[in-house]
Amino acid sequence: MSAIGRVGIAGAGSIALGTAALLTENGHDPMLWSPSGKGTKGLEGGISAEGALDRGFTARIAETAQMLVAENDVIVLALPGYGHKAVLDALAPHIRDGQHVIMSSHASMGAVYLMQMLNARGVSAPITAWGTTVVTGRRQEGAVVRVNTIRSRVDLCTVPETASDDALALCQTLFGDRFQPRDGLLAISLSNLNPQNHLGIALGNITRMERGEVWSQGQNVTPKVGRLLEKLDLERLAIAEALDLKVKTIFEHFHLSFHVPVASISEMNQQMHAQGNGGTGPATADSRYVTEDVPYGLQLTAVLGRLVDRPAVLHEAGIEIFSAMYDRDFANENELLSALELDRYSLDDLQQAARTGLLR
Repeated sequence: MSAIGRVGIAGAGSIALGTAALLTENGHDPMLWSPSGKGTKGLEGGISAEGALDRGFTARIAETAQMLVAENDVIVLALPGYGHKAVLDALAPHIRDGQHVIMSSHASMGAVYLMQMLNARGVSAPITAWGTTVVTGRRQEGAVVRVNTIRSRVDLCTVPETASDDALALCQTLFGDRFQPRDGLLAISLSNLNPQNHLGIALGNITRMERGEVWSQGQNVTPKVGRLLEKLDLERLAIAEALDLKVKTIFEHFHLSFHVPVASISEMNQQMHAQGNGGTGPATADSRYVTEDVPYGLQLTAVLGRLVDRPAVLHEAGIEIFSAMYDRDFANENELLSALELDRYSLDDLQQAARTGLLR
């Protein structure tokens, strides 16, 4: 890769634009691709970032998945989990040997899904999975993105694991020294705290979302909502322990992501609110906090909990409660898990795939 990295970003929402802003800040050259074509309309004249990043910048625009792959050294997925399968299907025929793919963030063993398709073509390309996004934020009206925070620590791993050192160096070159290597895709899957946190936040504030209210997310992680988040975290940590994996706690997550002292989760969120980076909660029930995080986040944790005999009863209850609220079967909406047919494989198979990217 040249000194100025050409990075193609699949997505044009808040995370994609925030990621492009950070790349530009670090001297690199991003290109954005909107799968629907709608997200990049009006961005040709320039984009404004505000908040944790305050700059105007330009990004190249790709018209097709083929153009995004052909004109860039690295590809970053930066879109909701429910869009991953369709985008991976569009990108996979064009990815070339050695071209690096980064999933920001990794959802539902998507790296295995992509690796299987590349392997069928005889293509070998490293795939790096992040446990969360490097930025948080919200896209505003027009060509404006508000970046709420730039995370100081992001968990990552790479398949095949033999490419891990080079992948870490690449991520540091593009995004800075903020990455914590983890032990395979299962560790990364259990390192993404957004689904469990969003479960508690959305459950405690669903009427605000339905009414379209403007509300502070940090302020409304009240003591009882915070306690639910802490109990959800204990389920995730129990699954990681059963798999002999080291992952960060929810307290470390908020401390490293939002730069507040360690305290109870409610107290940490109140501090975030006081500092002005508590974020604004969703103003619609049609929010990725539910439509993405329930099927593409909570569901995988529930599956892993059953596999290791550490049932995630609060996660499972959350899936059922939101399915009832939305009159949908969220447990069966995960296209990636359905395509991989994980129930055909043993835990040993999954642990091997977590390192190689391939289910045998």
